Amino acid sequence: MKSVFVTVGTTCFDELIAAVSSPPAIRALRSRGCERLVLQIGRGELEPAPRRDLTLTLDVFRFKDSLAEELQRADLVISHAGAGSCLETLEEGKPLLVVINEKLMDNHQLELAKQLHRDGHVLYCNCSTLVETLQSMDLSTLKPFPPGQPEKFALFLDKVVGFE
Repeated sequence: MKSVFVTVGTTCFDELIAAVSSPPAIRALRSRGCERLVLQIGRGELEPAPRRDLTLTLDVFRFKDSLAEELQRADLVISHAGAGSCLETLEEGKPLLVVINEKLMDNHQLELAKQLHRDGHVLYCNCSTLVETLQSMDLSTLKPFPPGQPEKFALFLDKVVGFE
């Protein structure tokens, strides 16, 4: 797992950025072979300083026209539970760890993460359990997401949020 990409989409999720860039999280990632950590911080106020040293390269950006290149380079994606971010990552065939934003009201993200986890496609946690999850996760248990079926994902989302 040489490269890890973290995305918050277009939102502000400083708690995730703080958790994943904390010394314990960095140690957990390094213990799994991570050499490059890329943070897409969206509209957040927290902006960790980029770094390049012997143990880790940390790159930080707010937005890009496309995240496809970052997703392709990543060995693991850590994401908020936004439907777009989850779908794009799963369609790219990348292992996905979803981190729930517990501050959201009417948290459909939690429902989405739980269902994707039940179906075997993602692992999920919250910010307070991120380090523990990074230490104990087994990415080999994840099942590939069926590609090229956005209509099935739309039906799945409708079911999760109660439109069906």
